Amino acid sequence: MPFEYRPTYRFYLPAASKAVAEIILTEREAHHAAQVLRVRAGECVAVLDGAGLECACEVREVAKRTVTLTVIERRMHPVPRSRVTLVQALAKAKAFDAILQKATELGAVRIVPLAVERSVAHVDADDAAEKVEKWRATAIEAMKQSGWPWLPVIETPLTPKAFLARAELQSELTFIASLQSGARHPRECFQEFFLQHQRQPASVAVWVGPEGDFTSAEVELALAAGARPITLGPTVLRADTAAIYCLSIIGYELAAAQR
Repeated sequence: MPFEYRPTYRFYLPAASKAVAEIILTEREAHHAAQVLRVRAGECVAVLDGAGLECACEVREVAKRTVTLTVIERRMHPVPRSRVTLVQALAKAKAFDAILQKATELGAVRIVPLAVERSVAHVDADDAAEKVEKWRATAIEAMKQSGWPWLPVIETPLTPKAFLARAELQSELTFIASLQSGARHPRECFQEFFLQHQRQPASVAVWVGPEGDFTSAEVELALAAGARPITLGPTVLRADTAAIYCLSIIGYELAAAQR
C-alpha cells in the first residue's frame, strides 16, 4: 500500500535536516510521543526543524526512551516573502503565553518582548535567559500544533530605546497600534508603500502596547523612528486580542497582495 501523508502528530527536531534515512526522537519529544500521545508503529507523523524543513515519517519502533521514525519524504517550505515581527509589550504570564502561541500560528518570524513603562509584568536580567527558553517552548508547541514550519526567534526583553538601537531588528514597514487620533487603517499604509516601491515590504513589524497603552513618550519614540500609527477599530482591545488582530490583518494584506 502506498504511503499516504496525513500526519497524526508533529514533532520538533532541530537536527532533522541531516540527510538520513531515519530520525530518532529522544528525551522530551520521545516521552511526548510514546507516553503522552502513545504513537504506534505504522503511524504517519511529521518532524519539523523550525527552519522550513518538514519530514514525512512513518513510526518504525517505539521504545522506552526513544521513538524511531523512517523518513519517507522531505519537503523544504519556501521562506516567507515578507518577514513579520511582533514587538509586544510584556504582559501577565498567561496572556503573554497566549500571544506567543497565536503569533507563532499566525506566522510571525520574530517576537520582541518590549519592557515598557506601563507593563504589569517585568523580567529581571538574571531571569531573562530562563524566561526566553520557557517562551520558546510555548512557541515550539504552537508550531507543532499548527504545522507552520518556522519557529520564531524570541528576543530577550528590550526597552523601546534599546530595540530601536538594534538596526538588524528594524523592518521596511513598521506599525504601532494606537488609540490616539490620526491612526490609519493598515491597508492604507500597505497601499502607500506599494505605490512608492512597486512591491510589497520584505519585512513588517508591529508594536502592540500593554493594557494601559504606550506612554506618549514611547509613542513619540516609535513615530520618530518611522512607525506608522494604525487603528484597531472603535473598541479598546486587550493586549492579547490586539496582537492577534494586528497579525491577522498584516497576514491578510500580505497574502492578498501575493495573489
